[in-house]
Amino acid sequence: MTKKKQVLRLGLPKGSLQDATIEKMAKAGFHVSVSSRSYLPYVDDEELDIRLIRSQEISRYVEHGFFDCGITGYDWIQENGSSVHEVGEFLFSKVSRQPTRWVLAVPEDSAIKSVKDLRGKRIATEVVNLTKKYLRKHKVKAEVEFSWGATEVKAHELVDAIVEVTETGSSLKANKLRIVDTLLVSTPRLIANHQSWKDAWKRRKIEILALLLKGALEAEAKVGLKMNIAQKNLGQLLATLPALRNPTISHLSQKGWVAVETIIDEHTVRELIPALKAAGAEGIIEYPLNKVVY
Repeated sequence: MTKKKQVLRLGLPKGSLQDATIEKMAKAGFHVSVSSRSYLPYVDDEELDIRLIRSQEISRYVEHGFFDCGITGYDWIQENGSSVHEVGEFLFSKVSRQPTRWVLAVPEDSAIKSVKDLRGKRIATEVVNLTKKYLRKHKVKAEVEFSWGATEVKAHELVDAIVEVTETGSSLKANKLRIVDTLLVSTPRLIANHQSWKDAWKRRKIEILALLLKGALEAEAKVGLKMNIAQKNLGQLLATLPALRNPTISHLSQKGWVAVETIIDEHTVRELIPALKAAGAEGIIEYPLNKVVY
């Protein structure tokens, strides 16, 4: 009798996070291709069954067991009130490596200065539950209406305030809006269904996925450096070199010379390479990384 193949059902976000998620999946070693006419992507792993669903809905489908696991924002887990197992936080976004924020915003010339000034006012937002919870916390009664889009425009004519998502705040400023308060800071999370997490095979598969994704994300901000240096100058070079762990040092065939290899934060390279050169390093090579697994 043929043993039934085990499959992990994974929900990935369709829309603004889609490209970034698929790119990170590829760096983790899972190559996903998407047809514009289908929500059933191809993935080069027979043990994965992937669906593309709006990020707003993924936590509900994971909670109810339609997916074993999924990647979605912390904001939508909270908005839906979903009971799921959080496997890990993965900071990648469509614009930057900054987390997204749901903020209370009003027109620049509005008299509203704090949440207390919202009493009896009307607020438009996509996160109705989060906004109502925020108002209850501050003991403020206001009308909250669901916004289907173009929320920033409504703030000037149709409502008194909005609760909108932002990363840099530039879009709000461009629309002449002022941020009053931050309701929630959100990052993408890998979440699992509680029953799926109790299944040994599924849990192991989810943990492998999380490990590789984390490694791919860690690698994005780092680079590898290789260089050669005379043994007599090694001490000075090591004093210059910040390292993820102790650098690897190996002897070259040329007597009195060694090769040094290490991993560093990419943003430090432009200052570091001249300092390494001054310390006597030669043949300095910088190279990109796919994964860094601690």
